[in-house]
Amino acid sequence: MSVIPNCDLGKASIVATGYFLFSFEQSCVLQKDKIVRILLSNDDGIDAPGIKAMEAALLEFADVWVIAPSGEQSAKSHALTMHKPIRAVVRDSRHIAIAGTPVDSVYMAIHHFMPEPPDLVVSGINKGANLGDDIHYSGTVAAAREACLLGFPSLAVSLHLDSESEDKTLHWDTASPVACSLAKKIHEDGLPPLTLINLNVPNIPKGELKGVSSAELGRHHYHPLVEERLDPRGKRYYWLGGLHDKFSGSEATDGVLVERGYASVTPVGTNATLRGLLPKIEGWLEG
Repeated sequence: MSVIPNCDLGKASIVATGYFLFSFEQSCVLQKDKIVRILLSNDDGIDAPGIKAMEAALLEFADVWVIAPSGEQSAKSHALTMHKPIRAVVRDSRHIAIAGTPVDSVYMAIHHFMPEPPDLVVSGINKGANLGDDIHYSGTVAAAREACLLGFPSLAVSLHLDSESEDKTLHWDTASPVACSLAKKIHEDGLPPLTLINLNVPNIPKGELKGVSSAELGRHHYHPLVEERLDPRGKRYYWLGGLHDKFSGSEATDGVLVERGYASVTPVGTNATLRGLLPKIEGWLEG
């Protein structure tokens, strides 16, 4: 089991479920002679408050390039724009807005805009969780996935919003130090090939965060919704996507942990082969 120093969040508890162990009593500030080159992207857009909070935290120890979609690109999954031109606005040498998807942004950053490859790619902080099934739809996770497919260690960061909470403050300052600590540890220790880390942090004051735990992916269930409407000319159009219903899975799964007040850290691989079923498939083919 590894011990990972987390940013100073006070004397919060320590939680471990077999993959990571975090202590909140240590600082994540790197020595000045160990500058890390980080590419930062997201799916909420380059002007979203989450990416600004993440940039501010990473700048404490890293050279940060912010190359992200020019506007909202949530739920774009791993879409790559190939059938229309993409425009980019270079705001300055470290900030470039891409009129495309999160994957477009990472792809263009690494293959075109950055003069040197990044040491690490961070995506987020997303406004809203990416837990369980969400990772298949998420542009935030897809940006990190594209990075690891291209051979770079990556981290996706999301803030879980509780729709039933009376506190509507967005606690970026709870998520950013946890992400900062993870980014530092990933840079120091590395990740296996074709692996990304998916971090989800509950939207609570940092003093209320119970801990940071490794987690398996659970299930995230939504109420189904296809809402039909009519436009002013009488033609039908549709809105898709219902509200959160529930998380399911064991106590070691990401959604369950985040609802209990813990940040969840999940290693995610890009190879989706179910090796245990290969003998059965071979039996089908031989039959």
